[in-house]
Amino acid sequence: MGLASIASAETPMLKITILDTPGHRRLIVEGKLIAPSAAELSSAYKRATADLHGREFLIYLKNLTIISEDGENVILELMKEGVGFRCSGVFTKDVLKRLARKIRIDGQTEKR
Repeated sequence: MGLASIASAETPMLKITILDTPGHRRLIVEGKLIAPSAAELSSAYKRATADLHGREFLIYLKNLTIISEDGENVILELMKEGVGFRCSGVFTKDVLKRLARKIRIDGQTEKR
């Protein structure tokens, strides 16, 4: 099992940890998902999925205290790409549910 941490260069408020096992890779995101560090999640996702070799991939939002509009936009784009998310905490669960609902509503609107 591999474990690596990616700290945002611009701000120490966001911590992204990579958890590797033979069957899956997880990005564990903690702290404040706000500009400019929200873009680091997209970059970490691209790096983490570059060499999956068939392994399952998931982003786990853990102990997030703030998710700005920029952070929500990054999550929304990753959800649209089909990335799976798990989370802990009422606040984060509410944000993920709202964004998933937005994707469903946008998808229904496009079909019309």
